[in-house]
Amino acid sequence: MRRSGFTLIEITLAVAILAVMSLAIYRFVQTNMVAIRASTDASASDARYGGLHDLLTAQWQSLAPGSGALMGEPFKLDDRSRDEITWICGAGPGLLTRYASTDFVVTLRLQRHSDKGDQFDLGLLRKPKKESDSPIENQSWIPLIDNVQSVQIRYFDPRINSWVDRWTDAMTLPRLVKLTIGRSDGAVPWEGIIPLARTSF
Repeated sequence: MRRSGFTLIEITLAVAILAVMSLAIYRFVQTNMVAIRASTDASASDARYGGLHDLLTAQWQSLAPGSGALMGEPFKLDDRSRDEITWICGAGPGLLTRYASTDFVVTLRLQRHSDKGDQFDLGLLRKPKKESDSPIENQSWIPLIDNVQSVQIRYFDPRINSWVDRWTDAMTLPRLVKLTIGRSDGAVPWEGIIPLARTSF
């Protein structure tokens, strides 16, 4: 009686087919996992910039003209824009606290992540208004977005119907403020335009 069974060639061929199928499935899953991870990282990064836009909108739309409510100057470092914008505010979104006892001078600016590195973080530098020349210990730094390449700020002046690179008029506010932030996690800079007057949309 001859016994029926698989030959060595048949077993080898079946194992080879299973190996090819397993490799194809592994590569498919790996590719999708990388795509999902990249999409998640991009969504988280976009959410940070969206949060920055909402924070500045809420703060700047509450400013009243006069008394140097908002000022801005352009700066450069290694051919990269490091513009700064300064405003005066009390407790609320600009200070990220509800319990400030006095008005503060707040500056949106870039600051080195560490003394030895070249990485810059975007954040808020706060100091009491009554102590504009206050020592460093009276200042506080709130990082908002890490590893930012550059910050360019432009102001729309309705009197000349044009964008300008600095705002020094202490008695009026610009109609719009445009922020262009060079991102380390993307080739295209993030850009946001913030109206300083409340809009209907």
